[in-house]
Amino acid sequence: MTRRVLVPAVVLFGALVSTTLAWSQEPGVETRKVKKTDAEWSKLLTPLQFSVTRRKATEPAFANRYVANHAKGTYTCICCGIPLFSSQAKFESGTGWPSFFQPIDPKRIQSAPDNHTAEARIEVMCMTCDSHLGHVFDDGPPPTGLRFCLNSAALKFVPGSTKGTAPAKSKSRSKSKAKAAPESEKTDPPPVNAPAPEKPDDGKESKGK
Repeated sequence: MTRRVLVPAVVLFGALVSTTLAWSQEPGVETRKVKKTDAEWSKLLTPLQFSVTRRKATEPAFANRYVANHAKGTYTCICCGIPLFSSQAKFESGTGWPSFFQPIDPKRIQSAPDNHTAEARIEVMCMTCDSHLGHVFDDGPPPTGLRFCLNSAALKFVPGSTKGTAPAKSKSRSKSKAKAAPESEKTDPPPVNAPAPEKPDDGKESKGK
């Protein structure tokens, strides 16, 4: 496929991803934002975490913390702590980076075209703090057909039960069938202060993401 054909295809795919991620966004509801200066982020993150999340770098393939993690739990944003992906949606992609077929809640993820390399891609970021997470591709497994290829350095794994963190369904329910969640099941808003970062494993740079 030539670049002339690839670019429009990526644009269409980006529009599809944006629609998929935004289907459950409630009109008029603004996402709570966590904003810090680069100086503040650099004090909270390791050099690799800062480079990945705030400078959009890519960590080495296979030599990262969560690519081979098979434990049950939740993957949260390393910067703001909001739960983003469940181990229930994690799968082996063979790419060298942790991969998921969908987020816990589409409202917690945002996407944008990434034209910084020869191959146009779709970048995915945390909706709460604009942290760069990785990229999304259209070669994932059912039911979404998407592959969220993420940097371990952008995530913090919280082991334990995945109850209440199952990925959202890809199809929206009708309003007549939707029910409000009981008070006991409602989750608190994400913490404003970033969690204590974990130092990722060292590794050599690799291409392919």
